[in-house]
Amino acid sequence: MRKAFFKEWYGGSCGKVEELIAYFNQILDSGLDPQKRGEFFSLTPKALISPHAGWVYSGFTANFAYRVAKNSRDKVKRVVVIGPSHRFPFRGVSVTLEESYETPCGNLPIDREFGLELMERFNQVQNLEYVHMEHSTEVQMPFIKHYLDLPVVELIYSQTTGEEVGEIIDFAIGEGSLVVISTDLSHYYPLEEANKIDRNCLEAVLALDLNRLQLCEACGKIGMEGIIRTAQRRRLVPVLLDYRTSADVSGDTSNVVGYMSGVFV
Repeated sequence: MRKAFFKEWYGGSCGKVEELIAYFNQILDSGLDPQKRGEFFSLTPKALISPHAGWVYSGFTANFAYRVAKNSRDKVKRVVVIGPSHRFPFRGVSVTLEESYETPCGNLPIDREFGLELMERFNQVQNLEYVHMEHSTEVQMPFIKHYLDLPVVELIYSQTTGEEVGEIIDFAIGEGSLVVISTDLSHYYPLEEANKIDRNCLEAVLALDLNRLQLCEACGKIGMEGIIRTAQRRRLVPVLLDYRTSADVSGDTSNVVGYMSGVFV
């Protein structure tokens, strides 16, 4: 079993996870006008972008994407979660081949067969279990358990390219997967500067513009490039759901981290 290492990032217990999700949805339901609510919650995504900070800071933004992605539950076989390695540098992409993934509200089965298929098909995909002690993917799993409850495939990348990751994403979508791209945006700038830098990320995604993406600062930029390439190839339409920074919670505008969520339909 792939153990949960970062439970404190999302509350630790099932009760706390459910409490936080209910809180995020209460804010969402009271803050969205009915027209926008109907527009967003009728979408059926093929892929989504979700942040990976502690839920106190980025949980609302992530929850928005997963609530929309709930519509895809009966149309996909699995959820492929792709995140950057923050602790271990290595070449390529790693897939976990554990049997299940621990979450506070119950384990998720891991689609080992699909993981092995990725290893067979793509030279850059390997199995390095030690790199899977990774928060960028783990913080997504309680949302997946709550909204989708499907088998998962966890992919961690380090020294690779957006083009290579894009090939994996394209194949995964073609094989009936919902793909999650995990990323935060700029780190540790004053709020006004962070907003300017992050605007490059948002506009690159909305325009599917790889040149504009080069001006974006994001720890999951390779994954972002991968989904943009796939969206271009498959003619997917990007929809921005939410953007905010850590200052929205902390009140500290001197040193912020940016977060976005969006879907591709």
